[in-house]
Amino acid sequence: MTSTELANGTSLSIPAPASPYQGDIARYWDGEARPVNLRLGDVDGLYHHHYGVGDVDQDALGDAADSEYEKRLIAELHRLESAQTDVLLDQLGPVGRDDTVVDAGCGRGGSLVMAHQRFGCRAEGVTLSAKQADFANRRARELGVEDYVHARVCNMLATPFETGQAKASWNNESSMYVDLDDLFAEHSRILAPGGRYVTITGCWNPRYGQPSKWVSQINAHFECNIHSRREYLKAMADNRLVPQAIVDLTDATLPYWELRATSSLVTGIEEAFINSYRDGSFQYVLIAADRV
Repeated sequence: MTSTELANGTSLSIPAPASPYQGDIARYWDGEARPVNLRLGDVDGLYHHHYGVGDVDQDALGDAADSEYEKRLIAELHRLESAQTDVLLDQLGPVGRDDTVVDAGCGRGGSLVMAHQRFGCRAEGVTLSAKQADFANRRARELGVEDYVHARVCNMLATPFETGQAKASWNNESSMYVDLDDLFAEHSRILAPGGRYVTITGCWNPRYGQPSKWVSQINAHFECNIHSRREYLKAMADNRLVPQAIVDLTDATLPYWELRATSSLVTGIEEAFINSYRDGSFQYVLIAADRV
């Protein structure tokens, strides 16, 4: 166990990383404070760590020469990111107030809050980052939903949840940090029979041949290992997760990236995403699968 100082001055004992790589990822996200995540979350208090989908509302943006344009652009980027969460939640199927859902790689908890707001259910999140878990739990308290929304520090490959406890579970742009067979074995364990698993992820396209230079840049930027679409489907089949829907969201996410590339919040990785989506070497995909 290790001890981490939290924002409120208290310390929290957290599990030691299961591998040196997990330690690297925990440090990466503990130190992450990009404006592109924080300023977007400041719009309405939902803090996401994923990208957006849908058409840009040009009327909402208005005139680029206007002094309020950047503020409206940030609000529009945030709207598209929340729309992406809605797309994921749409695929979870019927979830009742007494059910539990699990977000594996929950970040600062925006999707957990949205899941509870939609279903009234208990929403549990896991992350390697103590700073993210602290942030998510603080926001839950501020929103008065701490009895239903909770984030904890743990390995998503070995969660504390009981076998069959979850009605639904998901990875929203977090599966590229782990081995897929190990990941789907754990989701298969915690999901009740008939439960729904959903992932939204970037994956390299086997038809391109190998990961492109753009995909390699994305891997290096986020210290991750992007998998191919084929690897997702095989690992699901090997772990009793049967796909019910496969949706290519590549065209739907491009407007988000093209808009983000014009903002003051650029991080330097926008070109790699845009070019890889355009040349077909990278895809943005939703896969929904049932536990059998």
